[in-house]
Amino acid sequence: MRHPLHPALVHFPVACWSLAVAADFAGIWLGEAAWQWSGGLLAVGCAMALPAMMAGMMELVRVPEGAAMRDAWIHMGAMICAFVFFVTRLILRLDHLQPLAPDTLSLILDACGFAALAIGGWFGGKLVYGHGIGGDQAKDQSTAL
Repeated sequence: MRHPLHPALVHFPVACWSLAVAADFAGIWLGEAAWQWSGGLLAVGCAMALPAMMAGMMELVRVPEGAAMRDAWIHMGAMICAFVFFVTRLILRLDHLQPLAPDTLSLILDACGFAALAIGGWFGGKLVYGHGIGGDQAKDQSTAL
């Protein structure tokens, strides 16, 4: 694939999950008006994470062995952890498809999911900006000559 699909898709789960965490924590002060959004945001984020993860797996073959591959495995592990935290958070706080107010466990899952998301995002950025993964390989080789 000339233009990787994975970087285009990851913005959706990252944005939805981040906003869901913000809504849950804002719900402490603002009540239901804030946290009622988190269920939908979590559901969309988890749904959009699936095609983003599949695209990432397809693009894994373009990652060279060595430090870049090590960073790719850390990126994948952190993002899978984030996915598990957010799916668990979503499932535990739904009652007949209606979101429930966040409790202590929900906020802990939110915080852990957000931390995993931040770590995974940092390693994803390192793959792109540090290792040049996803760049135009032909252009890189022509400028090296």
